[in-house]
Amino acid sequence: MIDWLLLVLPGCVWGASFLFIAEGLESVGPNGVTFLRILIGFLTLSAMPAARRPIRRADRWKTAGLGVLWLAFPLSMFPFAEQHVSSALTGMLNGATALFAAAVASLLARRLPARGVLVGLAVGFTGAVLIAWPGVAAPDPGDGQAFGVLLIVLALTSYGFAYNVAGPLQQRNGALPVIWRALGASVLLTAPLGIPAVLHAHWTLWPVLSLLTLGAFGTAIANVLAAMGAGRMGATTASATTFLIPVVALVLGVAVRHEQVAALSIAGAAICLTGAWLIRRARAAETIVAVPGSDPGSDPGSDPGSDPGSDPGSDPGSDPGSDPGSLTRRSIDGVGEIFCAKGSRTRRVRGEPGVGPCGLR
Repeated sequence: MIDWLLLVLPGCVWGASFLFIAEGLESVGPNGVTFLRILIGFLTLSAMPAARRPIRRADRWKTAGLGVLWLAFPLSMFPFAEQHVSSALTGMLNGATALFAAAVASLLARRLPARGVLVGLAVGFTGAVLIAWPGVAAPDPGDGQAFGVLLIVLALTSYGFAYNVAGPLQQRNGALPVIWRALGASVLLTAPLGIPAVLHAHWTLWPVLSLLTLGAFGTAIANVLAAMGAGRMGATTASATTFLIPVVALVLGVAVRHEQVAALSIAGAAICLTGAWLIRRARAAETIVAVPGSDPGSDPGSDPGSDPGSDPGSDPGSDPGSDPGSLTRRSIDGVGEIFCAKGSRTRRVRGEPGVGPCGLR
């Protein structure tokens, strides 16, 4: 039961984030929405001791830079985009995040992905184009839908790079300490434009509640739940929660805000999710052979992304409060994660980059 909740709740919260952004824009400008959600998320995580654990000195500047790629920039793009496109469309396009992460991973690795991943990318990006097409091809260019879609694409591209940067950082330091520090850096980055927007806002009750929920749950608690899920089920299984994001965004946008969504966009969202699923299946098909009873440090083919000075029985990427039992997490190329029995030796047969870290929406 707990595993199911950890699998479902983060995706539902992240999917609802686009509704909360749209509601927040009723009272405050885009810069204010971004600043408040990051500030509230930072303050919420500050109350959790696990998030305040120290990180390696060498990773501090990288974590601060992650605050730009993962938070300040993409989370600024979504409110501006939702001034031109619906929250439902924004959420559906967000389903392409896994596609951008996989494409960037292959770009950084300087090699083509496996055939299964290529098929998933082709299917997924076809779906993303279909999602955006009714707005981009709208007869009235003055409504700015094409510009809104462009902003979303820029945000997803930033997510793609951020996920590949965040993976090794989280592997070495844990997910929550990295997210908390990246949020802190993002508060400073968004404050110069965000504070004036907040001071000049015209507040009503529902936008206030929406932004409080967006910051506390969408930017903080959902990531705690996702980290717990990765610790209990493995990153590949836990990442399935992202498939709920476009569905929840679509349902809430239509039901709550009465947004009109073209049938072609809905079909495109289904195709896009199919592409993401094909990529996930291709990643899961990576063959990992576990040889019980051997020393993991003695195998020259063991995981190159793990810390050579760490205890092979420890889990550097999970919440310290979680107990994966007799399993320990190891990394694939410093990005994805697998579980293997403690005291076993792992061999990576095919070294494709793996599933990305916990995400923010």
